[in-house]
Formats: sequence, C-alpha cells, structure tokens
Amino acid sequence: MCGICGFVGKTESDKEVIKSMLNAIAHRGPDDEGMYIDDGVALGHRRLSIIDLDHGAQPMYNETGDIAIVFNGEIYNHLELRRQLIAQGHVFDNDSDTECLIHGYEEYGTDILKKLRGMFSFVIWDSRVGKLFGARDHFGIKPFYYAQVDGNLVFASEIKSILKYPGFKKEVNEHALEQYMSFQYSVLSETFFKGVFKLTAGHYMTYENGMLTIERYFDPLPEPERHGNLKKTVSEIEDVVNETVNAHMIADVEVGSLLSSGVDSSYVVSEFPGEKTFTVGFLDKQSKYNEIRYAEGLVEELNKKNFSKNIDSDEYFDSIETVMYYMDEPLADPSCIALYFVDEVASDQIKVVLSGEGADEFFGGYNIYHEPYSLKTYQKVLPKFIRKGIAGIAKAMPKVKGMNYLIRGSKTVEERFIGNANMFSVKEREKLLKSDLTHITPEEIVSTTYKKAQGLDDVAKMQYIDANFWLQGDILLKADKMSMAHCLESRVPFVDIKVFNYAKHLPLEFRVNENTTKRAFRIAAKRHIPEKTANKKKLGFPVPIRVWLKEDKYYKKVFKMLTSKVADQYFDTEQLVKLMEQHRAGKRDNSRKIWTVYVFLVWHKVFFEDDDFEPINNKALEKKIKTA
Repeated sequence: MCGICGFVGKTESDKEVIKSMLNAIAHRGPDDEGMYIDDGVALGHRRLSIIDLDHGAQPMYNETGDIAIVFNGEIYNHLELRRQLIAQGHVFDNDSDTECLIHGYEEYGTDILKKLRGMFSFVIWDSRVGKLFGARDHFGIKPFYYAQVDGNLVFASEIKSILKYPGFKKEVNEHALEQYMSFQYSVLSETFFKGVFKLTAGHYMTYENGMLTIERYFDPLPEPERHGNLKKTVSEIEDVVNETVNAHMIADVEVGSLLSSGVDSSYVVSEFPGEKTFTVGFLDKQSKYNEIRYAEGLVEELNKKNFSKNIDSDEYFDSIETVMYYMDEPLADPSCIALYFVDEVASDQIKVVLSGEGADEFFGGYNIYHEPYSLKTYQKVLPKFIRKGIAGIAKAMPKVKGMNYLIRGSKTVEERFIGNANMFSVKEREKLLKSDLTHITPEEIVSTTYKKAQGLDDVAKMQYIDANFWLQGDILLKADKMSMAHCLESRVPFVDIKVFNYAKHLPLEFRVNENTTKRAFRIAAKRHIPEKTANKKKLGFPVPIRVWLKEDKYYKKVFKMLTSKVADQYFDTEQLVKLMEQHRAGKRDNSRKIWTVYVFLVWHKVFFEDDDFEPINNKALEKKIKTA
C-alpha cells in the first residue's frame, strides 16, 4: 500500500513540485520516498513496506531503465505471473509484486490488466515511445485522480496532492454538490474540485503526444444462472471464502482483521490465520450502537484476541474535519468516522488489516435487495396505472406508515433505486440548493448502467448499480482513505476478481428469497461462526447520529454551521433550520439529511476556508513518517 503522484509536462522546478506533491500524501507511505524525473516527466512514490521489505523501493525500472513504474496496491497472484514471465524470458531483480507489472507490461501491453488479481492503481512511463499508461483495479479499491493543468497531465492517489501542482486553481464543483445531495457521496467522474477527475474502476488511461485516452477493461455485470444445487453451492462458497482470505494474507508483516457484529467480518475472522481483531462501539456495551460485546464473544469462541475502543460523542465530532481532510471529498456516511477510529486502533499494532466489504454487493446482502419480493404481490395484483394513481394520492397525504410502500410500489426498479443511499429527492434538493443546477436527476445518472443490465432480475440489476456506484463511491473509498490516514493497509478479500467471477453466476434464490438476503452465503457462514451471527440482519456500521443531533451541545454546533454565511451561499438556510427543528422535536428523523449538508460544510471549511488546517493525528503521523 502506497501513495503515487506525478505529471507529464514541464514546470520551473520538477523536483520541488513532485516533492511538494509527495509531502501531501506522506501518510500513505511512511517508510520511504522515491522520485523519477526526466525531461518533462516526473513520478513520485511514498512507500508502506509490506512485501520484500528490503528491495521493493519505487519508482522501479526494467533491466534497461527505459520503463519506470509507481504502484499503489497488492497483486495477489504475482508469484504465478512471475513464473509465467520467467518462462517467457524475463529476468527479475527482486521479489516484489511491482516488478511483475513492469515485465507484464513489456510482454502483454495493456492486456496485463486482464491477468491481474489484486487491488491497484499504477502508472507506467514508457520512455521508448513517450507514453504514460495508468490503471485502476477492477472494482475501485485503490483511488486514482487526474487533472489537466496548462496542457500538462497531473495524477495522484489523493486530490490533495494534485492541489499542490503549480497553476491548479481550486474551485468548488457545484454540479458535484447537486448529485451528492441525493447519493451522499461524490458520484460524478469530475470530483468536488473543478477539473479534477476520478479514473473509474475497471478503466485504464494512456497519455501520448498530449492526447488522453480512457478505456474500460472490466465490467462487473452479473450473469446469474436460473437454477443450482444449494448444497453444492454452499460448499463452493466455503472454498471460495477460504481461498480468498488466505490469498489476501500474503505479506512480510503481521496481518490483523477488523471485526463488527455482522456476518461478513465475522466470517473473515473465522477463516484468517492471524489472531488480532479490532472493533469500535458507541454508548454503553448494551446499546444497539455498540458492537464490542459481539466481537468479544466471537473471538473467545475462535480463540483470537480483540482490541476495542468506545468512541464518545466529543471525539467523534472533533474528528470530522480530519476525516473530511483525508477523504478529499464530502462523504455523508457516518460510518467513515467510526472506520477512522477502528483503523487507528489497528494501526497501533499492525500494518495490514482485513475487512469484510463487498460480500453484500456480490452475494446479495443489503436489506433493500429484498424489496422486489416485498413489492411482488402488490405489483402483480394491480396494474401500473392504478398503482401510479394510488401513489399520487399517497404523496399528497401526511406521512404515515405504509405510504412509502405504495409510492415505491408504483415504480420500476429503474425508477426507484439509485443505490444504497437516497438522501434528498430532486424536488427537495432543488428547493434547498442555491448553487448552479444542471437539473439532471439521479435516475438519469444511473440509466446508462441499467441499460446494460436489461434482462436481469431486479436484484441483479440492483447489485450491478451498487457495484458501479455505491461500492467504489462510498464503501471502498472510505476503507482506503481511513486506513491510509493511519499508515495502515486495508485489504478486502470479498472484493476480489475470483470471488466476483464465482458470485456473479449465483441463481436469484441463492442470493435473496422471501425470508433472507445473502442466503447461500449465510448458510456457508453458519458452518464457521455462531448461527445467531450468520443470520443477523444487515445493520451497516451503527452510529447514533440521530441521538446526538437532539442533544443541546451538538444541536447548537450543527445549527451554527447550517446558518453560517457559507451555508447561505449554497443553501436556503431557512429550510435547513426547519429540518433541524423537525428532528429535534421528534416529528421526523431528518438526521441523515442534516448530516449530508453538515458534512459538506465541514469539508468546505477544511479545503476552502482554513489554509492552515492540520489533521488531529498529525503528531502521531510525524513519528511514523520517514522523510527522504
């Protein structure tokens, strides 16, 4: 796990520029720093030493020195690739996975991407032809940002590194804010910083003679079979989980695992050969917001160790600015702050941690995936035009239990599902926002992806939407940024090309049925963890935001931000006050909507109002980071 940055184009002082860019992401690689500078090209690398501790320094080169690479991630099948490349005549200089990418590029060109199993973002500079080749892994585990500034291409693992490039003008992208209000994360290819883009998961870029080209090499489209043998499938899932967990253990340092009360992380912990697990919770141990007691019970049964932290409300709120600094863009998922703290606990003892992300998207675990079943009878009995009429009446009436069912039942999956979060409706956000609006709806954002999924069952369509948007835009991004904030490598065994290639064929009834989600996966998990844990309903990472926003101290803190001059620049603050008052009075749970706006304003403060901002863990980082 590392941080990369660089540019193609000339500056007044290439070394000073690349050094400044590297300093901005030093937390991603505390162990070493390296640079490659040639005529009009500069590559930078910060290293977190995990594999081949003595010889894995970057940038790395081929034998003749005319191909250079900077790489962030891990290639789990690098030993297999190494054997193939040696058989084809390539000579290796060290034992790192990075060198496989260099020789793989020499042998296969961009087709090397089809042979990789791992998490990665990398850039290869081929001086023989003056071409840059950059790529991001299949699912977007590792971040990759780029911008074109004064005719030069600039790239980095984090946006804050690009901000250091001379000539880059920092501006808020209000179109990103418009969609963020619905999705709760940055969903567009152009980020919250005008002119800075994400290289989307499963894509690669080439830059040659001033021309930037981007191509897709992987599409996570499900291919579900109609029927299958449940007993056989469950056994196969056991084999798949065991294999991927062990494949993700490859390291020359100790590996631990995060642990919640859910089935996914619990199943990982039951399979991984390490002993250290890490958990955080809120309020007291008996609260529904506290997972520590579950973790302690499981590790006792599995004969492992658990290290935990109870997060109090003050330190949670005090950390928000720091979390937004490391996230680079606003993310209104309250769990990213909890993740910040559990990664901090882990980083005190280890360098690599496993985590359970991805099982829900691939095996059908989210509660919302059950919706096609719950709506099935209603949609079958009543024609669509009648359901539309009933929905129209329901929308005009006061909100009571069951109204949302009637409204959602009037829509197709393409009309009602944009992913696991849907904060503000188009009507709500257009009433609230003062900023420049495109009036593009969330449904339009995801429509092209839905078109590719025509013919699939509704659950598979929802999984495909989440794999393309929610997984990389929220789940994996926070996993990377929060772990790297503490110089920690986070690995996600379920988000693996081998796991996906198996799970994409699962019949509908093995993913979701009338009684449960993630059906076959849960049955497999029961053979390794307590049945109560395997059957536990999906909770996410429970955070008591709704409770805290009713407390006087935090109500005032958030209220002050939501009625500030900056808030008034972007929002109708009278509408924000109404949301706050309704929530505090217990009339509506507006906590997530309030939080969405609040997080944006905190992010804005960090990047556009506070020039001297320092993260709260800065002193701890300084002790870990070696400067070259």
